Amino acid sequence: MNLVVHVEGQTEERFVDTLLARHLDGRGYSAVRAGFIGGMQGGITSWTVAQRDIVNHLEQDPECVATTMVDYYGLPATGASSWPGRTQASQLPFADRAPTIEAALLASVRQQMGPDFDGSRFVPYVMMHEFEALLFSDCDAFARGISRPALNTELQQIRNAFDSPEEIDDSPITAPSKRIEALVSGYQKPVMGTLAAQAIGLQTMREACPHFGQWIAFLERLPVEIQS
Repeated sequence: MNLVVHVEGQTEERFVDTLLARHLDGRGYSAVRAGFIGGMQGGITSWTVAQRDIVNHLEQDPECVATTMVDYYGLPATGASSWPGRTQASQLPFADRAPTIEAALLASVRQQMGPDFDGSRFVPYVMMHEFEALLFSDCDAFARGISRPALNTELQQIRNAFDSPEEIDDSPITAPSKRIEALVSGYQKPVMGTLAAQAIGLQTMREACPHFGQWIAFLERLPVEIQS
């Protein structure tokens, strides 16, 4: 069984290659790889394009499972590029936002694939509110990972203001990445984000970020569920 993780940028691609693929190795997957949505790096595209890529993978490889790893923060909410459920989710309590979008994405793919489609082969995952939130799972490891140990205190102050890293908001000024950029001059997301993620570790992230943890747990048990 192959797992394709549909991502929007290099940071997520490197996360899949350096942490997720290694973690899932030996758990029933033949291969785990990232694929850029729309075949392009950097920035989310329309749902029409994303759905086309997902459906193509599912149709071309009957042994393929597809998942997404996209930021809630950047998902288009209006117009021709909008993603299903995104507008509705913005009006809901925090805990309901990602599940609402994920359910809408699954419904959209199910409709496109037809009535015989096994819905377990598509696992939509929306990160709250973006990838950088995961890095606040361990602020000391984060600071050390990017060779800025003195920033531990300031990063921890941000983290302490929220019940979980996933709740750090999605304002254009105070989203996780914007907070990091304000503290780290010349912050390079793909390189530093990957170094920080490696220093923190997948286990710490899944413990600190419940929705992310649910996704990882689902991917761990999925091969057994599909084959049973």
